[in-house]
Amino acid sequence: MLACTRIGAVHTVVFAGFSSEALAGRIQDAGCAAVLTCNEGVRGGRVIDLKSTVDAAVRSCPTVRHVFVSQRTDKPAVMGQLDVPLDQVMMSQSPACPAEPLDSEDLLFLLYTSGSTGKPKGIVHTQAGYLLYTSMTHQYVFDYRDGDVFGCVADVGWITGHSYVVYGPLCNGATTVLFESTPVYPNPGRYWETVQRLRISQFYGAPTALRLLLKFDNSWVKKYDRSSLRTLGSVGEPINHEAWHWFHSVVGDGRCPLVDTWWQTETGGVCIAPRPADHGAPIIPAMAMRPFYGVQPVLMGEEGDPLPGNSVSGALCISEPWPGMARSIYGDHQRFVDAYFKPFPGCYFTGDGAFRSEDGHYQITGRMDDVINVSGHRLGTAEIEDALDEHPAVPETAVIGYPHDIKGEVPFAFVVLKEDFGSAPLAVLQELRELVATKIAKYAVPEHFLVVKRLPKTRSGKIMRRILRKVAMETTGDLGDVSTLDDPSVVKEIIEAHELYRKQRGQE
Repeated sequence: MLACTRIGAVHTVVFAGFSSEALAGRIQDAGCAAVLTCNEGVRGGRVIDLKSTVDAAVRSCPTVRHVFVSQRTDKPAVMGQLDVPLDQVMMSQSPACPAEPLDSEDLLFLLYTSGSTGKPKGIVHTQAGYLLYTSMTHQYVFDYRDGDVFGCVADVGWITGHSYVVYGPLCNGATTVLFESTPVYPNPGRYWETVQRLRISQFYGAPTALRLLLKFDNSWVKKYDRSSLRTLGSVGEPINHEAWHWFHSVVGDGRCPLVDTWWQTETGGVCIAPRPADHGAPIIPAMAMRPFYGVQPVLMGEEGDPLPGNSVSGALCISEPWPGMARSIYGDHQRFVDAYFKPFPGCYFTGDGAFRSEDGHYQITGRMDDVINVSGHRLGTAEIEDALDEHPAVPETAVIGYPHDIKGEVPFAFVVLKEDFGSAPLAVLQELRELVATKIAKYAVPEHFLVVKRLPKTRSGKIMRRILRKVAMETTGDLGDVSTLDDPSVVKEIIEAHELYRKQRGQE
């Protein structure tokens, strides 16, 4: 990443869990000239064959001229015509590399993120504003001081890894930790052993991992010396109260400020967090609370007007530009304008809802569009539906987010099958699982599949997803207005199918 930046190349990092098709889509959209990969990846005691994924992807990517392959493990990679052994070619280069002068608004990187419609979009971040914003937020939100060891355990393939593993800490001269493993390998004490060994000052992790770890005995935390910790941070989704209190009291011994940070790929860095604030200002558990310097949040009502006063809920928007904001969607600026600036003219629309408390503090209430958050991975339901709909047995599907104790949310798929395939639904469902894993990634595979005869649609043909959510959540006592449905009897059909599904799962 830093080498690309130094020579003026635009990088786009891709999460290693994606399928070859998902990787190819990103390479094609960005028109990448080169791919950097390893022969294999190592994660949680498992070895992942990255090179074969890249090989399959670049077959459909004519813009790729070179594939640079680094040796992460001892197994030799099978080298093809485009492949260049990275370690060897580096040895032949001069160690001197003058930095390329660039304009403040030149591209720094693209990072692909899921939206509520269509294919993933390449979010554009530029040089000066992004670097200024990540360095400032890193310093002030986490109370960074010279000599600190900053431990953000996010994957570098996501924006959190870009901003708070690489650019923010390194801009400030911090020692930053690169964490390759999982929170439970080789045991549930892995994070805290790392804190003790590296004397980590700030620990920044995700609620998904915390919910997983709090299920184990507290001795996995207590056996390690965590006295070096000064600030704890949470990122990726709103943190629940149980995880917040465990993180604060058990991990931090009740003495470290816990900053629940709200931000997005598109914002570049933290926009709302409990710190910075007046010395000794209280932190409300599980609440992002305060906008960062220069960030002007506004809550918008259904009529598109700002909601005045406190104790109100609305669509979270930002009314003034800030240095770290994304500049465009690569190759499709109109989509950028339509997605973020059309819903509430004059404001950036985050896609999240929020509540402003009596004291004027902000609490994030979740997505308002069809984007779900699986273990911190943002997934557009339309993306999963597109993959499912490619199966010849499936005329249409609808996917919603469903609560999960550990992952926060998981995809729940309502699937309509053609009559010819209705007699063998289990085989089709297994094929659908494989299809989503192949098209997107394994974490995108729906946890629940409910086969239904039809979906609830309005007379204009729009799927009424709120009814599907109520069925999945078993809150059908209050379905709200169903008068716009083309055939209201479909609701009873889906409820009965869900009850049967529940009984079958109970017997398993």
